Parts: sequence; C-alpha cells; structure tokens
Amino acid sequence: MKTNPVFTFGTRSRVVLVITSSVSMVGFLWPFIFLGQETIPKNQWFFWVSTPLALFVMIAEISSKRLDAKSVALLGVLAAFMAALRPLGAGAGGIEPMWFILIISARVFGSSFGFVLGILAMLTSAFITGGLGPWLGYQAFAAGWIGFLAGALPHTFFGKHVTRKLEIALLALYGVVAGLLFGILMDLQFWPWALGGGTALSFDTHLDLFHNLQRFIVFHFATSMAWDIPRAVLTASLILATAPTFLHALERTKRRASFLTPIVFKAGTETITERGK
Repeated sequence: MKTNPVFTFGTRSRVVLVITSSVSMVGFLWPFIFLGQETIPKNQWFFWVSTPLALFVMIAEISSKRLDAKSVALLGVLAAFMAALRPLGAGAGGIEPMWFILIISARVFGSSFGFVLGILAMLTSAFITGGLGPWLGYQAFAAGWIGFLAGALPHTFFGKHVTRKLEIALLALYGVVAGLLFGILMDLQFWPWALGGGTALSFDTHLDLFHNLQRFIVFHFATSMAWDIPRAVLTASLILATAPTFLHALERTKRRASFLTPIVFKAGTETITERGK
C-alpha cells in the first residue's frame, strides 16, 4: 500500500525556493561580492529589505499550495514546540534547544517540510520574544535551510539501508554542523556593520576578497565560538538522548497522517473502490 508524502514542493515552488534562497544568500555574502564601493549603507539597506521580501514571496508561495489540515496541524504543533523552547536559553551561551526538533522532524517528514517548519518556527519565536528586526529574514532562511538539508540526509549508504544507530549518529553529526553553520550565517549578516570602520577586524570595501575573508574568520572565531560550540554540542546531545523515542513517535505520526492511495477490488464486471482509513 503506497503512501504519499505529508508535504512536498511542486515544480513552481522549487523554482521560487531557488530564486528567493539565492537572493537571501547574496544578502549574506554581499561583503565578499560588492567590493571597492563607497556605498556600504545602501548595499546593507538593499539586502535588509530584499531578504525579508524574498521570505515573504516564499511564504506566499507556500500558502498558495493550500496545505491540507493534517500538514497544517503537524507544522503548527512542531513550530509551537520549537518556538516555546527557544526562549528558554534566550541565546545565552548558545543554549538553543529548538534545533534538535527541527532536525529530527525534517528527517522524518522530508526536506520541504523541514524548510517550512524552520521558517515558521523562527517567525513564531520572533513574535513571542519580540525579536523582530531586519535580522529576522536572515534567521528564518537560515533555519529553513538547516531543515531542508536535514531532510535531504541520505537513507542509504552504498545501496544499504541506514540502520537506526547509524541514523542517530548521522543526525547528531549534522546537529554539530548545523549549530556551527547557524553561527556563521548570523555573523555574516552582523559583521559588516557591527564594528564600524575603525578596527583591524572591520569590513573594509577597499580591501580585496582575501583580506576581508581573513578579517571575518578572525572576527567569527574571536566573538562567536563561545555561542556556536555550546549550541552544536547541545543540539547533538539532545539528538542522541531523544532521537530513539522521537523518531519512532514521528514516524508513527507520519504513517497515520499520510494519505493512502485508493484500493480497487475487481469482482467480475463490478468495481468496488475503497479508500484506506
């Protein structure tokens, strides 16, 4: 009996995802692209505006798909859970327990679901904590990408199905990568204007790519590792502790939430169609 995925992007949604993600990625990387210019504030404001607009377009495209009640319920419950967990650490020392839910959920329900869940959870937590600002679009896309990549992790290696123990180890390793990646992305949008123009670590449009990249790397390791490493370790630890039970519970939910294809019985010239319940 074949089951359909809980939620997947269609062709148009994938095109919109690529376009909006590309705009957002340029918003993260513009200090290394637009060098030798004097209009730093204009560049910053352009991407501060364009990235939330790209996020809005992505949300509008997702909304146009008219998600079924089961998908909406799953997204709502998991996003609320993540949003409730995020303020517990308030970002202090990188204590952000929300990420293990995103990674495990995306593993079970797929990349499309993980992307939408990451965006929705980040937006919800921002409204709860009052964390609204030009950085929100960057945070939402970063969370969406982390969820998307978690759902894309392989289920087979060399033609063999991944065992449960290997799957949990893979998710924990990805949790470390995701925790560090989120810190790098947040520093990319923060670094160009954080220090002004008068320090040895400041972004300087007159320098070439190599020297600005060198400054960013030093800035990142000097200011963020105290947050990024605890975030990565906590995420991996929570995955190792909860994944056996959490994966089983979500997989059971997926089986119940997925739609079943019609079952057709043929008896002589009569055809009886019954939908799986």
